[in-house]
Amino acid sequence: KAWNVLALDGSNWQRIDLFDFQRDIEGRVVENISKRCGGFLRKLSLRGCQGVGDNALRTFAQNCRNIEVLNLNGCTKITDATCTSLSKFCFKLRHLDLASCTSITNLSLKALSEGCPLLEQLYISWCDQVTKDGIQALVRGCGGLKALFLKGCTQLEDEALKYIGAHCPELVTLNLQTCLQITDDGLITICRGCHKLQSLCASGCCNITDAILNALGQNCPRLRILEVARCSQLTDVGFTTLARNCHELEKMDLEECVQITDSTLIQLSIHCPRLQVLSLSHCELITDDGIRHLGNGACAHDRLEVIELDNCPLITDASLEHLKSCHSLERIELYDCQQITRAGIKRLRTHLPNIKVHAYFAPVTPPPSVGGSRQRFCRCCIIL
Repeated sequence: KAWNVLALDGSNWQRIDLFDFQRDIEGRVVENISKRCGGFLRKLSLRGCQGVGDNALRTFAQNCRNIEVLNLNGCTKITDATCTSLSKFCFKLRHLDLASCTSITNLSLKALSEGCPLLEQLYISWCDQVTKDGIQALVRGCGGLKALFLKGCTQLEDEALKYIGAHCPELVTLNLQTCLQITDDGLITICRGCHKLQSLCASGCCNITDAILNALGQNCPRLRILEVARCSQLTDVGFTTLARNCHELEKMDLEECVQITDSTLIQLSIHCPRLQVLSLSHCELITDDGIRHLGNGACAHDRLEVIELDNCPLITDASLEHLKSCHSLERIELYDCQQITRAGIKRLRTHLPNIKVHAYFAPVTPPPSVGGSRQRFCRCCIIL
C-alpha cells in the first residue's frame, strides 16, 4: 500500500518519457497522466505517439500549467488547436518540439508568440506550411529564442531570416537544412544580428556563396558547428576567412563542397585547434598533401575524432600514414577511395588499434566465367 501511494503521488512524476510505449499511448492515457501529475509535471515526451490528438493535449495543457519541456515530435494528429491550448495555459514553456507535425501552420507560431514568451527552443522541422509570416509573428513575442530548427520548411525565404536576425540576439543554434529558397541576403542578416551563434546548418541551401563564410567570420567568432553539405558554390577563399576568425570550430560538414582544395585543410590545420569531426566526402580535389597538413595540425593529436573521405579519388595510403599521429581518431570513412588498399588500412590500425574504418574494395582478381558468361560481383563492404 505504501508503494502504491508513492506510485500515485504526482510529485514523483516530474519527468515522463513515453517514447518506448508510443504504440500503446492514446489520448486518454495523456489525460489521466495530466490529472494525476498536475502542476508537478515539468517535462513530457510523447515523441512518436501518433494516437494523441488535440483534445487530449487541451486537457493536458489545462492540468499541467508548469510544463517546461514538451516533445510532440511525430504526433501527426495534432493541429494548430494544440498550440492554442499551450498558449492559453502553459506560459512557462521553454522547449517545444513539433517536428514532423505537418498540420502546423502560421497560426501555431502566432499563438506561441502570444502565450509562451519564455520559449527558448523550438523545433518545427518538416512543418512545410510555415512561411515568413509565421516566423515574423513568432520572433516578435519570443525574442529569447536560443535554438530554432527549420529543417525542411521549404516555403521559407530570406525575409523570414531577416525577422530572426532583427529580433533574436540570443540565438545559438539555427538549422535551415534543405530550405532551398534561402540565399546570401537572409543568412548575412542572421550573422549580423546573432553574434552568439554557435551552430549553423545550411546543408542543401545551394544558393549560398562565400559571402556567408565571410559574414560568419566577421560576426560569429563563437561558431562551433558548421554544416554546409551540397553547397557547391563555396570555395577556399571563404573557408580561409572563416578559419582565420572562428577558432572554436569543432564540427564541419563540407560534403560535396566540390570547389575546395588542400588550401582549406591547410587553414583549418593552422587556425582551428578544436576540430573534432570533419566531413570531406565527395570533395574530389582533396589530396594527400591536404591530409598531411591536417595530420600535423593543432587538432590532430588530441581532438580529431572523425574524418570522412568518401569518394575522394586522389586520396591514397599516404593519407593514412599522415593520420597515424591522430591518437583521438575513432572513425574514418573511405568508401570509393579507389587508391586506398587493405594493406594501408592494416598499417593504420597498428598505430590506432581501436579505430573503425569503413571502406569497400573491388575484387582483387577478375570474377570467373560461368557457362560462358561472366558472373557479376558487387563490391565488398567492410568495417575494420
